[in-house]
Amino acid sequence: MSSAPRDETEAPLGPRLGPLGWLRWTWRSLTSMRTALLLLLLLSLAAIPGSLVPQDSSQPSQAAAFRADNPTLAPIYEKLGLFDVYASPWFAAVYLLLFLSLGGCILPRCLQFARTLRARPPAAPRRLDRMPQHTRWTSPNTPTEALEAARRALRRRRFRLRVEKAGPDGAGGAVAGEKGYLREAGNLLFHLALFGLLVALAVGGLFGSTGQAVVVEGDSFTNARTQYDDFQPGKLVSGDSLEPFGFRLEDFTGDYQRSGPQLGTPTFFQARVKARETLGGPEREVTIKVNDPMEIGGSKVFLVGHGYAPVVTVRDGKGDVAWSGPAPFLPQDAFVRSTGVVKVPDARDRDGKPTQLGFTGLFLPTVNLTANGWSSVYPGAEDPVLVLTAYHGDLGLDTGVPQSVYQLDTSRMTQFKKKDGSPAAKALRPGDKMTLPDGAGSLTFDGLKEWASFQIARNPSNSTALWSSIAAGLGLTASLFIRRRRLWIRIRPGSGSGTGSEIEVAGLDRSASAPLAQEVADLSAELRHTIPAADATASPHQDQDRKQKQEQP
Repeated sequence: MSSAPRDETEAPLGPRLGPLGWLRWTWRSLTSMRTALLLLLLLSLAAIPGSLVPQDSSQPSQAAAFRADNPTLAPIYEKLGLFDVYASPWFAAVYLLLFLSLGGCILPRCLQFARTLRARPPAAPRRLDRMPQHTRWTSPNTPTEALEAARRALRRRRFRLRVEKAGPDGAGGAVAGEKGYLREAGNLLFHLALFGLLVALAVGGLFGSTGQAVVVEGDSFTNARTQYDDFQPGKLVSGDSLEPFGFRLEDFTGDYQRSGPQLGTPTFFQARVKARETLGGPEREVTIKVNDPMEIGGSKVFLVGHGYAPVVTVRDGKGDVAWSGPAPFLPQDAFVRSTGVVKVPDARDRDGKPTQLGFTGLFLPTVNLTANGWSSVYPGAEDPVLVLTAYHGDLGLDTGVPQSVYQLDTSRMTQFKKKDGSPAAKALRPGDKMTLPDGAGSLTFDGLKEWASFQIARNPSNSTALWSSIAAGLGLTASLFIRRRRLWIRIRPGSGSGTGSEIEVAGLDRSASAPLAQEVADLSAELRHTIPAADATASPHQDQDRKQKQEQP
């Protein structure tokens, strides 16, 4: 080595890669098996945030609550795309790179495997005694008889054969057999199945859709975009391409643990619906349970949530019914302590002037009032109470800005006050009435209905993903438990003056497993029965020449 400056006129240390060379190097690096495994690991790591952070596509209410509870962290997650991991650019980049890597890796291996299937097994090596498993004996049978017996023995064991005859007189020769090609076929099947899973994921993201809808007992749902509370269509799905099915929720039944440490834990949920495949078509009754969805119109309808909808009647200042019906309240804890609103956009005050009313508050299935406030101690409706606060003013429905039906925007509204200046609020049991101050109207708690939350998912690639998963399992099993091995049998004319032949049997297994030794021993035993040794009492010697050479200094 020298510290002298390098002469610029000297030739470069190696050939320089041009643009085409760099492209070839990049492609080879991308399509290597090591890169594919690394990208698969990165894809698995990239999917972890989708399990830890609530996703807008599948958990919209939890995602909204996370944003409200974490005002500092939420904007960072929003920029990183953690609320919609599987549609984020960085997840798509890893996915596409893995797609290209697997495709470029599998295709050459499939072509090479096809060439291997067409090729004959390799010829017998010159020195079979150097193989890991080897045995040799002499027989009085002629070389031609021994060669034919060897061929039949390997053929019965379903080896692919290559028969070679030696000498100008055709005396002697060798039989080469190879088996275990399904190991590589299983390996390729596993990678093709993984490729199929990636294709299924892409098809589902482009042509699938997922949405959630809250349906109250007695109400109907039609598979139209406006009927969803949250709808996540695929990139190539429009609202007009949805299948025109529908269903009506007849009733919801739920049961809960009534005692012990698991108090309030759901033990039974089911929704009984009447569904129709097309608008105006015949109805069929279906019971939907947790993890037992209804299949209709190419979609699956899952039961994912439950809550209560107090039935109220609101009268305005003129005594007319301004609004009546069930108002779904959203659960906030395991005991279904729920929050919700009632919006009355078409009311009039006692002077007949148009106004808008709003009510917000809590619903408690089994009420419990403590020093810490209102709470529910059981998710079943054992002692239901509705606690409401009333507002009047502008609901903001005409501003053109979308707003949640489960939240009340009070920025343009004024809270009703009692004569003593306290907020107009009241706890109501079924049948109770809340009278608004200044003759502005009233609200009556008429009864209670239950609602069920359904997730409607359509994924045209479900069957592809299923069969790809099955194929992956079969391919992995084949690649792990099938051994690729080679066996050779060489026949030489006897070295003595009499007739006869010398037989050598050897085997090679890349995994150097114990079953190869047993397979060589079984084959030798079969051949000894067909081609008996010259001295039947002589014991076979294993690798004598090689062992003697290893003992020499």
